[in-house]
Amino acid sequence: MDTKKFEALLLSVQKPGRYSGGEINSVIKDKQKVDVRFAFCFPDTYEIGMSHLGMKILYSQFNSREDIWCERVFAPWTDFEEVMRREKLPLFALESRDPIKDFDFIGFTLQYEMAYTNVLNMLDLAGVPLKSKDRKELSPLVVAGGPCACNPEPLADFVDIFFLGEGEEVDLEVIDLYKEHKKKGSSKEEFLKAAAKIEGVYVPSLYDLEYNPDGTIASLSAKGDTPKSVKKRIIKNLDKVYYPDSFVVPFIEIVHDRVVEEVFRGCIRGCRFCQAGFIYRPVREKSAETVNRQAKCLCENTGYDEISLSSLSTSDYREIEPLLSKMLDWTEKSHVSMALPSLRIDNFSEELLEKINHVRKSGLTFAPEAGTQRLRDVINKNVTEDEIINTCKMAFAGGYTAVKLYFMLGLPTETDEDLKGIADLGQKIVDTYYSMPNKPKGKSVSVSISVSTFVPKPFTPFQFEPQITEEEIRRRQEYLKSCITTRKISLSYHDSSTSFLEGVLARGDRRLGAVIEKAFLSGCRFDSWTECFNLEKWLAAFESCGISPEFYANRKREYSEINPWDHLDYAVTKSFLIKESKLAHSEQTTPNCREKCAGCGANCYGEGVCFENR
Repeated sequence: MDTKKFEALLLSVQKPGRYSGGEINSVIKDKQKVDVRFAFCFPDTYEIGMSHLGMKILYSQFNSREDIWCERVFAPWTDFEEVMRREKLPLFALESRDPIKDFDFIGFTLQYEMAYTNVLNMLDLAGVPLKSKDRKELSPLVVAGGPCACNPEPLADFVDIFFLGEGEEVDLEVIDLYKEHKKKGSSKEEFLKAAAKIEGVYVPSLYDLEYNPDGTIASLSAKGDTPKSVKKRIIKNLDKVYYPDSFVVPFIEIVHDRVVEEVFRGCIRGCRFCQAGFIYRPVREKSAETVNRQAKCLCENTGYDEISLSSLSTSDYREIEPLLSKMLDWTEKSHVSMALPSLRIDNFSEELLEKINHVRKSGLTFAPEAGTQRLRDVINKNVTEDEIINTCKMAFAGGYTAVKLYFMLGLPTETDEDLKGIADLGQKIVDTYYSMPNKPKGKSVSVSISVSTFVPKPFTPFQFEPQITEEEIRRRQEYLKSCITTRKISLSYHDSSTSFLEGVLARGDRRLGAVIEKAFLSGCRFDSWTECFNLEKWLAAFESCGISPEFYANRKREYSEINPWDHLDYAVTKSFLIKESKLAHSEQTTPNCREKCAGCGANCYGEGVCFENR
């Protein structure tokens, strides 16, 4: 498109910086000198996608090779989509502004089920047939990875290849295989059959499903010599794997506008509701030397003055205190601040608090998840009320006056007493603050309680559990609200409708593909955004397809039932998940991975916490 016309179009929409490209550290190549063009698509806005660490890593890694040009693509907001459709402007990549339908790969990262209609909308805007079977040529290939790929079945009709697990190695192996087949003039089918033999590659078109009369899955079988199950890929040594030395620096403010430095992958804890805690096993740490070196390099190459240390539970990093000492040597001189998300209540020490106080003093955030000890034992949180109160005491003594607490509503076996426990715990923290002789003078305490709705997810011990109904979600939210009697405590909670649909899509099978397509065609997109979400359109799509959403969200699943993801191997065995489910219902906890191995199956990789000296 003519540059002047393009710029004129951008002036007609909010936040033109979402679509302009040209940022510092973005990569421009001569398209005539590369063998493979890869459109890395994030199915949400620029501000969210540009905050995503996985995109930063793979964008830089792909572009470090001379034969690959990876470009970024984000879902256009509704105002720019309207312009694109009116002007017949196909979806383009930011770096070259070329239409992505001409690329070799169109790759999506699937971070959240509520982005599924955006995937279809982006393909439609690109002028690419939605369904894999309607794309006859070798390219463009539509591929996808990310946490939602652990149950890829709802998108199976639309995606040619799913990458299971971590992508740094397997993605490049598939790209190299594609180069070979492109050179030989192979058909798409020939390439897909060859790709399916690579560990970590799932080709849904090579698997057949049959259903029982009651709607459950009767069988899922591989065609020909396709592997019967697909094992996820992991990176075994994080000190040696590729990590960028620079990030693209956006022109507009993004959600996480800072350097992000990953300290480890996986989690030792085993909270029974947490999908990430299971699908990213086993825990593998970077050394403090590597983290420090990479973080310093990124700050120098981007100009950012804030670093976030990223993991599922940062205070579980074994070298956290020596790491912070190393980093403070240069961050204080350079006026660079550090953010430490994902702190645990039960290993929050005075030494760690002192280090954080060097960094910056804002509110502290913790996640008790449940209001009573009984329910915390059910979910295997392994945190006591005394630990919560003592941690808050320590924080208040250190000068903090604001605490944010995350909880879940609708957890298995939850009662109204457990909900009241959330309010009671908040009140105890308020009382603790005012009982302290050394509390900050002249300041009042603020306790923020954020409550999300429990959604059963694949590869967790709660994958068998029913989600509570929308009506019951709203009743429990109102009850919890009535239990809070002080203005010192603020309460926020998630919309029940989006939680219900997330529950449907999270454990859905291939039959949901028709529903997703129908919802997209009726105008659904940006379903995770309150101003865009329309449950009525979704319910009409379910009705039109003759499918009950409650079948997927609100029924208990038998241990013997074949799940849509049972042919995918994320190293955590189904027998282990069943054992953990039974322990949950008997209110028994399981020690964390560093205390005792629970035999989940993740030791099959021969690396990580499974093989540490305890």
